[in-house]
Amino acid sequence: MSWRPEEASRRDGAEDYSAAGVALEVLELLEVLWSQGETVSTAPLSSSQVRVLYVLEREGVVNLRTLAEKLDSMPSSVSRMCDRLQAVGFIDRGHNPCDRRELELRLSRRGAGYLRAFRSRREEVLRGLLGKMTPTEQAVLVRGLSGIRTAAGAGSPGEETGAGVTESA
Repeated sequence: MSWRPEEASRRDGAEDYSAAGVALEVLELLEVLWSQGETVSTAPLSSSQVRVLYVLEREGVVNLRTLAEKLDSMPSSVSRMCDRLQAVGFIDRGHNPCDRRELELRLSRRGAGYLRAFRSRREEVLRGLLGKMTPTEQAVLVRGLSGIRTAAGAGSPGEETGAGVTESA
């Protein structure tokens, strides 16, 4: 599957050759590729539940209010998601030792294992796509993605982010 700038997003008859338009199209393409097969889908979790696991992995231990803020969701909705995630063993809940009324949420071992396997499946798809690109195209992609990561405040290129793309990719 090859992609060319002339194939950029064509919404409402207008061609969008901007970086945002191309990035949006690539993200949508990846969503389609990842959802096509059971091996890369988020099943048995929804994409919202996977986002909860990502936040808990990144933050370590958080309370429900903080998690809801990070997800930009209502605490009641996040609480129900956490109930389901706890029921399948992907998160652990416990009382804050300083304030027994406050519940702390953390990623369980099973949840961490799910994320590792999930990322591994997605990385396999990405490696297949990257293998069809020239080393120069890969280097340009790495620079561009590193710029997006930095602009989003997600860390410098040398930090571990779990993205699965490195300079040698």
